[in-house]
Amino acid sequence: MTNFDSLEIRSAEARASDLAEQLPQQIARAMAAPGYGDSLRDVDATSITSVADLAALPVLRKSDLGKAQAAHPPFGGFTVKPASGFAHIFQSPGPIYEPGGVDHDWWRMGRFLHAAGIGPGDVVQNCFGYHLTPAGMIFENGARAVGAAVLPAGTGQTELQVTAARDVGATAYAGTPDYLKVILDKADAMGVQLGFTKAAVGGGALFPSLRQEYADRGITCLQSYATADLGNIAYESAAMEGMIVDEQVIVEIVTPGTGTPVAVGEVGEVVVTTLNPDYPLIRFATGDLSAVLPGESPCGRTNMRIKGWMGRADQTTKIKGMFVRPEQVAALVDKHDEIVKARVIASRDGEMDAMTVQIEAQNGDEIAFSRSVVEVLKLKGRVEVVAPGALPKDGLVIEDQRSYD
Repeated sequence: MTNFDSLEIRSAEARASDLAEQLPQQIARAMAAPGYGDSLRDVDATSITSVADLAALPVLRKSDLGKAQAAHPPFGGFTVKPASGFAHIFQSPGPIYEPGGVDHDWWRMGRFLHAAGIGPGDVVQNCFGYHLTPAGMIFENGARAVGAAVLPAGTGQTELQVTAARDVGATAYAGTPDYLKVILDKADAMGVQLGFTKAAVGGGALFPSLRQEYADRGITCLQSYATADLGNIAYESAAMEGMIVDEQVIVEIVTPGTGTPVAVGEVGEVVVTTLNPDYPLIRFATGDLSAVLPGESPCGRTNMRIKGWMGRADQTTKIKGMFVRPEQVAALVDKHDEIVKARVIASRDGEMDAMTVQIEAQNGDEIAFSRSVVEVLKLKGRVEVVAPGALPKDGLVIEDQRSYD
């Protein structure tokens, strides 16, 4: 199959050169958006020309968007255009409002659908929701970008979905991973033969057993990783070896609660900078965990790959009646130059909560560390100093070992 465009097969040097041109322009757009306020005031946009340069900028969190939108509805001042300049305005739980466009594959979902083998001649049964939230329109725009027809099915009314899929000759499914099985099982019960051969899924976990069940039915199922704020972030190809980062976003994997990038292969929080000129989100923290896969995809696409969704980064845990947050653990690390990394472990001592703080440090004063734990975490706990590199590289900075059974 041909590629969606030549960007997918650029060399690393060409991609870096293009980014060096695009990134300063996007930073400048963000600086002009009032929602960023003082956070980017002292930034020299022309100096931000690489992924490494982004690490000096603050992380933007969904909670920041919510606060800004409450004060300055609907978009909190983070968009370049006014609300009337967009084709759509969506509402996600929170509420959080997201803009949407219809031109030029605004959500960048066409690249994924193309990788899933969907194109002219296909009829996509789009079972993502169309009401308020953007998922339905995200996938519809992607289908338009690859020249496929769309049956805007939305969710529910499964018997009608089966009838419509048969009558219009739907060849591809778009929706959550598990709802396709609901449709197929209903079709079996009705004695209806459907023509699905492709599935493009997202918004939930695609378990290997479910993918295999679809494969046994002759349906190739691939998944994307997208959010309402950012659109498509990464996607699977037929190689099914990790998820390839979209060409119009920059993905960093950072220590949860911070903006500090982790090493390749280490689990951390997904932070995304989008190159969408209408909505310049800079270092937007998704709250999701993933890790970078080394090397390139066997399918020939050359951009960075990630492992896909590996859980949530918000590890906030209540210990002894007090919340301990990843940002506090990061503050503890920053308080001492000797500390490389720290991990808080919540456990039980009899019927009481207990807290252990493991600290990676070559040397240092354990008593001073203990004082800082109380000062920063607001709790007393046992401190264990371990050698650098001893803590697991699993993205956890707060580990809850308590059983809730």
